[in-house]
Amino acid sequence: MGEALQAALADRYDTLTGGLRDRLLTFVLAAFDGLGSYRDAAAAEFVARVVPVVLATQQQMGAVTDAYLTALIADMTGQAISPAGVELSDALRGTPPEEVYRRPFVQTWTDLADGKDFLDARAQGRTRLLSITETDLQLARTHAAQQSMKRSGAKFFRRRMSGGKNCALCTIASTQRYRVENLMPIHPGCHCKPEPLPAGRDPGQIIDESLLREAHDAIARDTGSSDRGGRAPDYRQIIITREHGEIGPLLAVRRQNFTGPEDIPAA
Repeated sequence: MGEALQAALADRYDTLTGGLRDRLLTFVLAAFDGLGSYRDAAAAEFVARVVPVVLATQQQMGAVTDAYLTALIADMTGQAISPAGVELSDALRGTPPEEVYRRPFVQTWTDLADGKDFLDARAQGRTRLLSITETDLQLARTHAAQQSMKRSGAKFFRRRMSGGKNCALCTIASTQRYRVENLMPIHPGCHCKPEPLPAGRDPGQIIDESLLREAHDAIARDTGSSDRGGRAPDYRQIIITREHGEIGPLLAVRRQNFTGPEDIPAA
């Protein structure tokens, strides 16, 4: 079937996963907004209500991702492959989800202690909750994708950007190829999806020269430096991968240095 089928599969996958994300975010944020208070008892009530729904949605994200990648690889290789399922831990971060989903309340309490008014403090907690939930769904996607691609025998993958607005980190990272044994680096708010590259020889580090050049030109307008070859500045020295203690590989800008665990934003 080739490109037409693969494009249709990608569109369907984006629709399904976008729906999962939108429904979960609506539910989680409504649960937070509807609390009568934000004290310890309310936090416990919130966690008990929300965490099971988050975990169930992560499992759905894993199943949909496995089905999508299996169909994609079957079309690429011409083999008859069926989804075999993926196994996703309830604690993809290595931290109990009950602890993670209490963090928006800790954020609220911290801001109140720092002198912010209640509405501002609650808004900060809500923003933290949004980031946590989006990141957890993206972790389910990347962990499921790695399992599915490994099982299929794929060796390399790329990051395919979402159809909406994409940040510079994702744009430049999408021009690179990655090895399947490595999880796709993400960042808070990232909606990119891993996509296997056709089997065969290593395509090399740069897989989209034209997009890299366009990204270079856009950045050069701000830096005052221009190189039509797209190598100055060297983006591998600017956009790098750092290892986050919970999330795993995290896209970052080199100048963003973490000095210790307490300095890493726990999305």
